[in-house]
Amino acid sequence: MSRLTLRLPETLHHKLASLAKSEGVSLNQYIVYALSCQIHNSYIVDALSENEIEEQKQAFSQLIKDLGSVDNEEIKAILNQREKVDSDEELPLEIKNKLISKLSPS
Repeated sequence: MSRLTLRLPETLHHKLASLAKSEGVSLNQYIVYALSCQIHNSYIVDALSENEIEEQKQAFSQLIKDLGSVDNEEIKAILNQREKVDSDEELPLEIKNKLISKLSPS
């Protein structure tokens, strides 16, 4: 088992403690359970029916049609208005470079 020291806002701590108490488990057990559920839920892939896929395709096509066309200069102008933030120092350089290349206008 690993140990993690975590600073929480008081309100979140009290809410988690209350939920743990209502479930009849320790705060630690409840937090491990909640995190496990979150991880599990983030990796579930739901299969869509053919009808749902077709509806999504039509909705996407309609969205593209409604948005109209934008030329590359307009895209560059919009991207240049983004807020610039410093990179996370813990993020490996290889991942930073991949992200930068994906976000950079072509």
